Amino acid sequence: MLTTFSPTSESPPGRPREVFAWAMYDWANSAYSTLSITILVYYIKSVVVPGEWGTVVWAWGISLSMLTAALLSPLLGALADANSSKRKWLAGTALTGAAAAVLLALVPPERTWLVVGLFVATCLLFELSLGFYNGFLTEITNQQTINRVSAWGYALGYLGGATALVLALLVMIFGEAIGLPELSDQLRVGLLIMGLWWGLFTLPTLWILRDRGRPPERRLPLCSAVAQATGEVVHTLRSVRVYRTLALFLLAFLFYNDGIQSVISQSSTFAMDELSFGPVELMSLILMIQLVACPGAMLVGFLSDRIGQKPSLILCLAIWVGLLLAAFFVTSKLEFWILGGVLALVLGGTQSVSRAIMGRMTPPERTAEFFGFFNFSGKATSFLGTFLFGLIVALCGSARLAILSLLVFFLIGWAIIARINVEQGRRQALQA
Repeated sequence: MLTTFSPTSESPPGRPREVFAWAMYDWANSAYSTLSITILVYYIKSVVVPGEWGTVVWAWGISLSMLTAALLSPLLGALADANSSKRKWLAGTALTGAAAAVLLALVPPERTWLVVGLFVATCLLFELSLGFYNGFLTEITNQQTINRVSAWGYALGYLGGATALVLALLVMIFGEAIGLPELSDQLRVGLLIMGLWWGLFTLPTLWILRDRGRPPERRLPLCSAVAQATGEVVHTLRSVRVYRTLALFLLAFLFYNDGIQSVISQSSTFAMDELSFGPVELMSLILMIQLVACPGAMLVGFLSDRIGQKPSLILCLAIWVGLLLAAFFVTSKLEFWILGGVLALVLGGTQSVSRAIMGRMTPPERTAEFFGFFNFSGKATSFLGTFLFGLIVALCGSARLAILSLLVFFLIGWAIIARINVEQGRRQALQA
């Protein structure tokens, strides 16, 4: 049996330094989240693969990384549980991802396929790292603090992403004055900021956080650990009927998170292709979203404590549906800015309350494995949204039609969430 710590209502919360260290990884990785949808997308679409095919390469590159992350996350999560090694796996994926981001800045843009390969690798390692990171949440919280700590992580992440974005924005504005007259050079410095920020600010997390699960008497060899991890994954799949409510939630998350991730990654394409946003305009818009998303995440965390997790999540999904419908009719930059402000209010909150619901229904002693499945559920079909977006652009040449196609993912997720009883899911997890 795996021995990873899992909280109950009586378990002590993590010490403040542990909570801070955990949230610091949100601060660190948000540099990638923010600069990828501003600097990296513009670099790929305008410098590395200019023209319509740049949009397709961007969408399908993300689709490939999401699909690969979906396949690897459950197995790697179970491996981390087998040897109580979430921290080591987090270090490997986060620091390697940051190094790949630095290489993106150093490799000449003429090496097209090498740049595209590094872009896909960076995205993949970022996604994998989140499974191990999320696995620590239930080790440093109890049922009274999980909502607030989850929200604090997202809030600090938005502040970190905004700060990194400001640095990159200053490089764009004052590029000529500091000896960077070419747009491509300014973008590459932005990519360098992305990688260095992610790597350096990951170090406090790795320095302070420790796995609380009891390590095995002897560390399993790789082949044995893989065999045990595979067995655990198969066992979880076979016994998922015991956690019926959790399985239903993961199915819902699979759909609506696909919509969220696709909107995040492709909204920049919509702004550039349909509304002619330039790089500085795009970065300014994303900066506004980052700043508004911080109090938005805290607001949804507050609402979750007052009206419950499920009602808060349903409210967020309803707003997402309204945003996509409105986006189809947007014709001006001002209208898009208004939609961006509304999106910011629910962006972090939707993900934060989802993570908290997952933690509440996670079975004891299997946190990394089950958060690996949470990561899997978030990635299992995430390639579909971005693939569909790229396909519609390739066939129709319209990002407007492509963004509307994402509506179906939110509607399906919303319908499933309406059937979930969170407290019942918690009882199933404790009784299993």
